[in-house]
Parts: sequence; C-alpha cells; structure tokens
Amino acid sequence: MADSSFTVCDPELVLAHKFPETAFNYDERDVALYALGIGSCIGNAVDEKELKYVYHENGQQFIQVLPTFAALFPFVITSRLHQVQGLQFDPRLLLHGQQYMEIYKPLPSSCCVQNKTLISGLHDKGKATVLEIETTSYNKETGEALCMNRSSIFLRGAGGFSKSKPLYSYSKYPASQVPGVTIPKTSPFTVNEESTSPSQALLYRLSGDYNPLHSDPMVAGVAGFSRPILHGLCTLGFAVRAIIKCLCDGNPALVKGILGRFLLHVYPGETLITKMWLDGPRVLFLVVVKERNRSVLSGYVVLNHRPSSL
Repeated sequence: MADSSFTVCDPELVLAHKFPETAFNYDERDVALYALGIGSCIGNAVDEKELKYVYHENGQQFIQVLPTFAALFPFVITSRLHQVQGLQFDPRLLLHGQQYMEIYKPLPSSCCVQNKTLISGLHDKGKATVLEIETTSYNKETGEALCMNRSSIFLRGAGGFSKSKPLYSYSKYPASQVPGVTIPKTSPFTVNEESTSPSQALLYRLSGDYNPLHSDPMVAGVAGFSRPILHGLCTLGFAVRAIIKCLCDGNPALVKGILGRFLLHVYPGETLITKMWLDGPRVLFLVVVKERNRSVLSGYVVLNHRPSSL
C-alpha cells in the first residue's frame, strides 16, 4: 500500500522543474556488458550475428553497439526524480510504462555523452501520476545529436491531484506525433523464442539500473510481486535484438526508431516469445511469456529501409 503522504502533486512546480545537463561516459566494456545483459549470445556463444556486440570478431576495430544501449543515457536523471519539486511519490511503486527512442546515427563504441533533459508530459490518472521525461543525448566531443529518449514513468499512489474534471493532463507533443501500435490479428511474419536466465536482472542491473525491485525480494513483495522482476528495458532489449537478428540480417544500423509499451512484468528465467509483423518501414512486435501465456510488451521498430532479403 502506498503511504497517504504520497498523494499530493503540484503540476505547476513539476513542469517548472529544470534538470541540469548531465554526462554519461562509457567504453567498450560497458557496451559488451549491456549486450550480455539483454541476452546477446545467450544461446550460442559464437553466434555469427551477435558475437560482434561483445568481441572484436575477425579483427573488427570496434565492437558494435545495439541501439537500445541508448536507453542507458538518461538513467542518472530518472534516479533523481525525488528532486523534482512538487512531485511526491513512493519510489517502491514506480513502474516504467513506455519507452520511445529515436536513433539519429549509429552509437560509437565509446563516448562521453552530454544529456539535455526536460519534463515533456504530466498526467493525473486518478490513482497514479504519469510523468514523461525527454532526454536528447549528444556526443560531447563533436556536438552531434546521437539519440532521443522519451520515458513514461508510472507513479502509483501519486495521482488524484487534479482540482477539476477531466483529470489534469499536459503533453508537449500531440498524441499523433508518436504513432501508436495495433498488433495485427494475422499470423506473424516470423517468431523468435529465447529464454532469459534466472540471474538476468542481476546481470542487467550492472549497466546502471539498480532499482531494488529487480534484486531485493522484500522490495518486490511490497510492490506486489512474488519475487524480483526483470527490468522492462531489458525485455525491450531482448525484443529489439531479436528483430535485428531475424529481420535486419544482424545489422543494428538499420534501426532508427523504437517504441515499447510495457504491459506486464517478466520474471527472470521465463521464456520470451517475440512475434513480428512487417508494416511498411516498421516492424510491429508483441512479446509473450511462454510459461504464463501472457503478453508483456508491445511496440514497433522503425527501420531506415527494409532489408533486401525481405
């Protein structure tokens, strides 16, 4: 149960909050650790389409970077939400609702990233508040924009602050600016099945998301789960990696946009079935947990162009 003190939100103060610019430094070790955290080479240590994410295969100068690695850049901001004036919530009840990403160019294997962040949305859902945070990341050395992340954070127990009906809702962007996703009822174009490791969350957390919900049984119990759950962004990483492997001939540079909507939790050790449909330049996907036959993630990946093999 959420503490009753976590119910008051002042939207004017929240929207007036200014985040300081932050830096994110990483090297090839961080890139490789992340790739392993989202299951690269999990079933085959010499996978010809994935070894390049963790090793300099065939003398390649740099290891390649998966596009979802960009989701790590805003971690330092999301870990400081308690500093946002006017926003009160129980961090144990925080859930990640949606992640939207734009990849402007392939990510370098090592870089100092400069992040500029703003609050792009605030929505009162009655029993919860949804906070939208947008971060644009730049190569500090060249000034080039690398990517943009827009995260929707679900703060349970922090809603009900509206003083009028309908419930308060602010968004910097019209809804049409981020196309939605409707999963087809037809058979998928292709399907990928992969098992996560029982220690998957413990490995993924080493990339920077140390929320105890994913490692501490007591915290998971308070949040209503029988045991620690897998990070939503880890599940998204599994799905996008599967799409790159199955539909992009293993070429991560084809990805320019990603949307993931987190529908339900995943327990480490469960099997992820990623179903994929072709929709013009987009690949629609739905991830189902095999053991419970429950949909846990939906979304799409936008490609620069459709591979000739398709």
